[in-house]
Amino acid sequence: MADVRIGISGWRYAPWRGSFYPPGLVQRRELEYAASQLSTIEINGSFYSLQRPTSYQEWYAQTPPGFVFAVKGGRFITHMKKLAGVETALANFFASGVLALGDKLGPVLWQLPPVLRFDPDRLAAFFDLLPRSTGAAAALALGHDERLDGRAWTTTDVDRPLRHALEVRHDTYHDPAFLELLRAHDIGVVVADTAGKWPLIEELTSNLAYVRLHGGEELYVSGYEDAALEVWAERIRGWRAAGADVFVYFDNDVKVRAPFDAIALADKLADIATLPTPPA
Repeated sequence: MADVRIGISGWRYAPWRGSFYPPGLVQRRELEYAASQLSTIEINGSFYSLQRPTSYQEWYAQTPPGFVFAVKGGRFITHMKKLAGVETALANFFASGVLALGDKLGPVLWQLPPVLRFDPDRLAAFFDLLPRSTGAAAALALGHDERLDGRAWTTTDVDRPLRHALEVRHDTYHDPAFLELLRAHDIGVVVADTAGKWPLIEELTSNLAYVRLHGGEELYVSGYEDAALEVWAERIRGWRAAGADVFVYFDNDVKVRAPFDAIALADKLADIATLPTPPA
């Protein structure tokens, strides 16, 4: 059956200490604690800079069996290069340690900047570069440049499928041709709830439904009340019934709601969702 996982975007937020995280919990154990409450977390640090293999190894070790990470692609690729001429940048990204997550590596998220309009040729060329398995990602990683010499991870223990999701932030993506392009390349469109600021596209374009809940009323701030969570739960049930694996990440962290909203939604879907593994 299709997998359903509910989690959070990132885990290191000072306001969560003493609220979501128990008082006195040391910072180095925050991921371990979050992974005991949720079955998936989105790694956001990879968006801002290339991480190191040792970091990915530590994150793997701090989470239980069956846990899954989503990894956010680098902004150098999406925001600075705007998807063009990114062969080496992609190699660097996958060589930075992503593959060290092994069986805990889930989908890769690519978030486009608000200024980037729908350009089918640009998107298609980028999609053609994306590795669709960890074996292909390892081969791509071999093309890294000198910046990763001595710190590259270019192997995979097992050749596993690798899926990608695209989050868009320009109204020109409200175009049937965009959805057709995603389906042709088997890329999931991100269902992004952004308080009406950016496009909300609720379509299945692959067997991956990737949802980011940034706040229904105020971007990055507002929480989700019970009625709103019920609506999202029904949507998730529908996508799962259609055969899609569903990954949901709450990113409304300013008022400390994200982890609590994620746990509440997971409770509503307890009959179908993958629940966190109890700590040993």
